[in-house]
Amino acid sequence: MNHHDASQDEPAEHLRFWAYLSALEQVIDADEAHLVREVLTDPDQAMAQYAILRHLDHRATELHRGPAYEPWAASMAQVAGHHSLLTRRLREWSLFRAITLRQAWHPDVLLDSSDWLQLKAAATSNTDATEILAQHGRTKRIRNTAKTNIKQHGSR
Repeated sequence: MNHHDASQDEPAEHLRFWAYLSALEQVIDADEAHLVREVLTDPDQAMAQYAILRHLDHRATELHRGPAYEPWAASMAQVAGHHSLLTRRLREWSLFRAITLRQAWHPDVLLDSSDWLQLKAAATSNTDATEILAQHGRTKRIRNTAKTNIKQHGSR
């Protein structure tokens, strides 16, 4: 039996995807926008955008509660400018931040958002958001998550 490197069986775009994720995980703030721009030049646009989407989710999870979020999100929005999937995700992270920090947000924007954001918001401690989603969430899973959250935590 021929023992060879398993990576030889791996499609090139998969190897690039994992290399991108590794590089993005280690990038310093000053080089982040440049690296994101570079990844987005990959010929496999679906793969490149998915790598950046994962990166945005990772970084936004770390940053969304603090003041560093806004300049970071503005920088990423500039780099991701013509990629609608990425700009939508950044907008939704900004909405999630507003909901989490109890800043101003509009219920219609939440109801027009993706299932991904509605599900995240349904699990927050923002009573306004959970009550809206318990009634009007897009899917049964979102409505049930919000209802369960309300029951578990009562009114806050």
